[in-house]
Amino acid sequence: MTEYKQEQDMEIEALEAILMDEFKEIHSSESGLNTSNRCFQITVTPQDDDLEESAIPPVQLALVFSHTENYPDEAPLLDVRSIRGIHVGDLTILKEKLEQEASENLGMAMIYTLVSSAKDWLSEHYGQDDAAELAEEEAAKEDEVIVPHGEPVTLETFLAWRERFEAELALERAKLMPDSALTVTKEKKLTGRQWFESGRARGTVVTADQESEEEDEEDIDFEDEDFEDDEEDMLEHYLAEKSDSSAPSSRT
Repeated sequence: MTEYKQEQDMEIEALEAILMDEFKEIHSSESGLNTSNRCFQITVTPQDDDLEESAIPPVQLALVFSHTENYPDEAPLLDVRSIRGIHVGDLTILKEKLEQEASENLGMAMIYTLVSSAKDWLSEHYGQDDAAELAEEEAAKEDEVIVPHGEPVTLETFLAWRERFEAELALERAKLMPDSALTVTKEKKLTGRQWFESGRARGTVVTADQESEEEDEEDIDFEDEDFEDDEEDMLEHYLAEKSDSSAPSSRT
């Protein structure tokens, strides 16, 4: 084991003990780094004493690194990713800052120093107020309800809708009606001639005449006074005619 390899392993053990759950080893294919060596990821959050341990921080990033062959005499491979709430442009700025610090700390184990620098940078650029505002914006985006805009209602579309609605309503009513109401018997399908020849027309006519006569009898109300008046009028008329016919013969 070379001296570099031994120093690198010692640093990994120290980081695991200090960072605990925030430190983990990942596969080189997941790191985004151009290497086949062991790769590690450290979760970095801004320093916030008021934030409860169980609370989810509003911003969070992942610092990915891998030791080079001659580390710490040469800088490690680095990358930064946003886990929550960090803009891409800020990640680029932070990565350049960490690479600059790595070149300034050559010759000593520097990963924990870079982690502390990233934590301070997050606290400065994503403080409690800024982080809260960013979290509110993210929550607002998630809660935003997109209301679809349908076709505008015009007179033509309304009339077409009403026609369809009435047709559907009529169909539903027909489904609820008994079969007897929808079935037309052959008896009701007789033609006028068949109906007349069947004798029903005659029976109906007689019945109608009888009903008419009965109604006439019921409507005419003869009283005795009416008969007496008619007899007097007829007597007067007869006497007048008799008088006229006998007048010429008497003059003769």
